[in-house]
Amino acid sequence: MRKLVIVTGVAILAVAGSAAFTMFAPGKGEAQTNVTVAGERSKSITIYRDPNCGCCDAYGEYLETNGYQVTRVDDRDFDKRSVAAGVPEQGLGCHLAEIDGYVVSGLVPAEIIERMLDERPDITGITLPGMPPNAPGMAREKTGTLKTYAFGEDGIAVYANE
Repeated sequence: MRKLVIVTGVAILAVAGSAAFTMFAPGKGEAQTNVTVAGERSKSITIYRDPNCGCCDAYGEYLETNGYQVTRVDDRDFDKRSVAAGVPEQGLGCHLAEIDGYVVSGLVPAEIIERMLDERPDITGITLPGMPPNAPGMAREKTGTLKTYAFGEDGIAVYANE
């Protein structure tokens, strides 16, 4: 009988510990509110863009073909919003996006966004400065090399060069 009580107690603790562990994002310490029942994270992204920018529309469509649910918000002052969100002025992209607690500035390829969301680095976000002609949104698909930067409290560093 005593063995049964001990085994049952251990099982209850294991289940409770697993439940508590899965409620928090790795490295962030915040409850995950964007996880589906199947365990896949939400791919909802909000893009703040100049309403006259055609590449931002093309980039939104590119993200949608990669499984994202894109909300577009017209914002003529997206550059000011970007700086306020922590994007370095010298690293501004052509729009600002927010996804899963991170900031994404510019025409960052979907696979780089995915890597950031999988790795959960301790950064504010990533940026692909300017409007590179070979980036998604400017070209039908990414070609060549694009240098994406991470930024946050620790400064600016190359995040991806591919």
